Amino acid sequence: MEAAILIMALLFVAFVALGVYVTVKVVGAAKRGVEHTVTQARRTVEDTTLRAKSVGQPGVAGQLAQLRLSLRTSMRATQEALHARLAEDESLKESLALFERLSGHGHELDDELRRLEREPDKRKVAERMPELRERTERITHSADSLRWAARDRARQFADDDLASLSQQIEMESGALRDWSVKGPTTGENPYGDDVPGHPAPQARTAQPRTSQDQAPHVQAPQAIGPTQQPVTYPWQKAPRPEATS
Repeated sequence: MEAAILIMALLFVAFVALGVYVTVKVVGAAKRGVEHTVTQARRTVEDTTLRAKSVGQPGVAGQLAQLRLSLRTSMRATQEALHARLAEDESLKESLALFERLSGHGHELDDELRRLEREPDKRKVAERMPELRERTERITHSADSLRWAARDRARQFADDDLASLSQQIEMESGALRDWSVKGPTTGENPYGDDVPGHPAPQARTAQPRTSQDQAPHVQAPQAIGPTQQPVTYPWQKAPRPEATS
């Protein structure tokens, strides 16, 4: 009795622990989903604001917005391209590691550009614009180089696979054409004697009938069902004899 109570208690504790574990996992997944949605919404709002500033605001403010928008667009496109190809090409891990290092410089520059947007001394900001533009171009150029290299690598793999597939198809097509040219080699006419191009069978010469042949012919009893043998073709397999019990 005590052993049964102990087993029931252990099962109860196990079910409770399992329920807590599942609850934590579900809550964690939901939290990550909410955070991802919020992050995406924030990025969309920031990108829309930067586009509006780069077009609508003249001078230093518009130039800063344009630099930030160019930086964010290039870095995001490269990140998506590398992660999309990583599952199919593990050699991109080194490229992704380099991109992570480059992302550190990109985040640092983006934070600096954001602070300069709130800087009241626009003259000082204008003096730094050539240096800020150069840094932005260097980072975006490196990100673009990684992205296009990954795309060129993927396209080369696709071209090589297509070339190999085309070669295999040509070989298979040649084999099929060789078989179709040879055709059946038995010399038989599987389509019947009335097909054009095939000689009709010659009639047999009439022979004198013997006394046995002149005897009245007694017709044997016929079996129930059709007596005509089905027409078979050279490419058909012979039917297996049915097993008798």
